[in-house]
Amino acid sequence: MDILDAPPPPDSLIAEYAQRDGYYTDCFEAEINTAVTLEQLICAFYTQPLFRAERFVLRVLARSPSTDADVRALAAGSQAEFAVWTVAARRPTEILMKDRSGRTLSWLQTDGQQLRFGSVVVPVKGRRGELTLGPVFHSLLSAHKFYSRALLVGAVRRVEKV
Repeated sequence: MDILDAPPPPDSLIAEYAQRDGYYTDCFEAEINTAVTLEQLICAFYTQPLFRAERFVLRVLARSPSTDADVRALAAGSQAEFAVWTVAARRPTEILMKDRSGRTLSWLQTDGQQLRFGSVVVPVKGRRGELTLGPVFHSLLSAHKFYSRALLVGAVRRVEKV
């Protein structure tokens, strides 16, 4: 399965962040053989085994429990909060969620048979007033990209089983 690193679509909810100075934005995409709705993508993404492990960590370390019922409510649009995230924006084919710190955003989009997952990291002002993402982010960037690809692979596998 090919997971491509691509620019965010120009009309997407994260496109504006890719244009901002100092912000980090990524977009990973996969093409599949079946048309998938946003609701199906959200359920597949957040209930896959790899993300269940992240949910466990968030429950223990961030004291933010979440259940599969919460995922289904988020997917259906009847709930705007999930674990450490709140829906920042939503359209019929995409959702943008902001974490409680406001420093990171997570994005999912389906364009029929094209599934996308992306992240935004919001910079802070450094000691000299410059925008910076910080040394921790830079040291974890390779791991972040690997993990993002793995999450998208897991979601694709789940939607292809349905």
